[in-house]
Amino acid sequence: MFDTYSSMFLLDPEITFLNHGSFGACPRPVFESYQSWQRRLERQPVEFLDRQVSQLMAESRSALAQFLNCGAEEIVYFPNPTTAINMVARNLELVPGDEILTSDHEYGAMDRTWRYVCQKVGARYVQQPIPLPVTTPEEFVETFWKGVTPKTKVIFLSHITSPTALIFPVDEICRRARQAGILCIVDGAHAPGQIPVDLGAIGADLYVGACHKWMMSPKGAAFLYANPKVHHWLDPLVISWGYQAEEGFGSSNQFIDYHEWQGTRDIAAFLSVPAAIEFMREHQWEAVTDRCHHLARHARREINTLTVLPPICPETSLWFKQMFAARLPEDVEEKELKRRLYDEYCIEVPLFRWQGEPFIRASIQGYNTQSDVDALIEALGELLQNPL
Repeated sequence: MFDTYSSMFLLDPEITFLNHGSFGACPRPVFESYQSWQRRLERQPVEFLDRQVSQLMAESRSALAQFLNCGAEEIVYFPNPTTAINMVARNLELVPGDEILTSDHEYGAMDRTWRYVCQKVGARYVQQPIPLPVTTPEEFVETFWKGVTPKTKVIFLSHITSPTALIFPVDEICRRARQAGILCIVDGAHAPGQIPVDLGAIGADLYVGACHKWMMSPKGAAFLYANPKVHHWLDPLVISWGYQAEEGFGSSNQFIDYHEWQGTRDIAAFLSVPAAIEFMREHQWEAVTDRCHHLARHARREINTLTVLPPICPETSLWFKQMFAARLPEDVEEKELKRRLYDEYCIEVPLFRWQGEPFIRASIQGYNTQSDVDALIEALGELLQNPL
């Protein structure tokens, strides 16, 4: 049912690509926009970077802000969510004994970032266990909130988790955090483009997201949203011309100028984000994501039937949309199985261990078809029945 979209992407047609979640994939029209910006930069770099870039970046931010329901001066581009979180983490004034509360489902790069920051000052990175299967958002909130103590200064939580592909009810966590006076930071790397993201309704103090994943922009486009009340303490990772800028420089907004100006760099991916948003609008991408969800549900059921293992969450879009994770048998050598899926069946899909259990995480995007899912199920069936 997705045949009309497969030709719109640059992916190798010889590969069954079920790993959109790792780095995304860019449609041809959006990639052409990206290359057009690069050529425009090379044609007259001084004109482009000295006299045009501020207005162009403002227009791109405005389109992204409208897509996310926030102010254009509350959002700034970063090359990836990891860099954005590093900037925020290094600005926190933590003291020994302070706690950063998170879940045990977080992205490994973020775990490393927070442990590094905490070790520097003697703070604690507390990973509240969220057992599987999850059941209801209400139970999740109560389970997570048990990790809050008088020493909790920051809550850091994924909107959609990387290892388990679960949608967490971050809006309610943010609401409780506001009431408790706790800074709330949301890692939304996988959310924009896969599920609706309304930053006004979520109410996070800070929210990072990737445009190059489910929004399908070129690689290297991500964003940080920051509530205006926190702007004053967010110093940039890179001190450049935007820091304490002279009058008339940049956007005349300190938050934007501090973080947008980082020296000479290729900003074509940022400027291509409006093209990605327009692509989704033109192709009614909300309907595409719904169809992807139905295919993901089918794939998950088939894998769970094959392995005779229980699902990790109810079969509802409250918990997963286009990306899902499923358990694999305990005796599976996941690295070898991943290698054989790719080498012998040309299937790109991540397999890993989470909390000691082997998992597979599959992504279904508009270019995927029923035949892609069938190929995965058939290959898994053969390899699980006939391991080396």
